Amino acid sequence: MASGGGYGDPSQKIDYVFKVVLIGDSAVGKSQILARFSRNEFSLDSKATIGVEFQTRTLVIEHKSVKAQIWDTAGQERYRAVTSAYYRGAVGAMLVYDITKRQTFDHIPRWLEELRGHADKNIVIILLGNKSDLENQREVTTEDAKEFAQKEGLFFLETSALEATNVETAFMTVLTEIFNIVNKKNLVADENQGNGNPASLAGKKIVIPGPAQEIPAKSNMCCRS
Repeated sequence: MASGGGYGDPSQKIDYVFKVVLIGDSAVGKSQILARFSRNEFSLDSKATIGVEFQTRTLVIEHKSVKAQIWDTAGQERYRAVTSAYYRGAVGAMLVYDITKRQTFDHIPRWLEELRGHADKNIVIILLGNKSDLENQREVTTEDAKEFAQKEGLFFLETSALEATNVETAFMTVLTEIFNIVNKKNLVADENQGNGNPASLAGKKIVIPGPAQEIPAKSNMCCRS
């Protein structure tokens, strides 16, 4: 059970910190998706991101406090030098394209290749078709995106940062999946310890094993195969 909670309480005890990165071409709405999730805001006068920015939001998942640290980067080529630092430590990723601009979807394989080349191989990834409120300008069909997501083993949703459609669901899908994976790892470690095998996760980097399967399919969402 996941709860959105508030938009940050500095006195709250944090059980987990999960780094999630937003990637995709410039002007697909990455910063607006971040603003909608982290502050429940949308700006009609949004400017291009310069370099890297990040926001945090604390949520409750299965009675545990989870701080989501969401990183947003500029989509322009001249900022690609930040790549390795940007992906370091990320346990989740959102690949974003604009449903009204086919080119942004056609670039997704390149972004995915870059992500898989720099991030942990078991990172949880969701493909997001943003600006679903502009249906009359659509250039990318839901079926094309769903087929690509299934082929690559990604979650998939169409979102609208403007109308707040599926933004919360997208983040909660990724964060809950990460939480379930980490919880399973902790459970295995505890069992090993109970069997006389010392297994402490304290101070160690969390390495995510293979993807979990429990999250049910929702509207326009492809679960991992």
